Amino acid sequence: MKPVAIFRHFPIEGPGYFATFLDRHAIPWQLIKIDAGESVPADARQFGGLVFMGGPMSVNDDLLWIRNELSLIRQAVASNIPVLGHCLGGQLMAKALGGVVSKSPVKEIGWGEASTADNQPAREWFGNLSKCEVFHWHGEIFTLPDNATLLLSSPWCKNQAFALDKHLGLQCHVEMTEGMVKAWCSHGTEEIASSPGPAVQSAEAMQVDLSSRIWALNQVANRLYAKWITGIAH
Repeated sequence: MKPVAIFRHFPIEGPGYFATFLDRHAIPWQLIKIDAGESVPADARQFGGLVFMGGPMSVNDDLLWIRNELSLIRQAVASNIPVLGHCLGGQLMAKALGGVVSKSPVKEIGWGEASTADNQPAREWFGNLSKCEVFHWHGEIFTLPDNATLLLSSPWCKNQAFALDKHLGLQCHVEMTEGMVKAWCSHGTEEIASSPGPAVQSAEAMQVDLSSRIWALNQVANRLYAKWITGIAH
């Protein structure tokens, strides 16, 4: 089986629970550390799937690796290789496939409830879940690419997730672990303090009942990741 390529764009925004899920299902994976200067591969066909993690940069920044990742996403979709994006990764997918990424009127940081759409693709990805609590940390939003289907919305961000055939783009973070939440809270102290708003939580609030919240988030992630890996060529 070809490995799944996981693109990390910032040291503390790694694959998290997604790597645990792949290991549990004996699916090989390769971490590509863009933040450490590693290059974007030229050929998507050497991988069973492509997964893009988050990061503090904007997909509209004029950076070589962003241009190369956008090209790689388009190549993967054209080659029927499944793509999965988390937050910045979802924005990369949206932009690569024709959507627009722009500043959000309301920044979302912390836990928040999201509702699944009433359509068949949403039921295929989320099962019978009508609502779920997910983790957010974003100041930009995307529009849906052509032919994509909306799967998930939050009160402050309509487009939280989309599906395009076997490809899944997420604005929210379902890959979180307890350690990641704590690290982000520590690293993001200044951003939290400078971003007052109705959808921004304090670091203390984000860590209330953290173990149970992460366990519930893992169950949501299990559904999404289980569906996504069915698209990997064996």
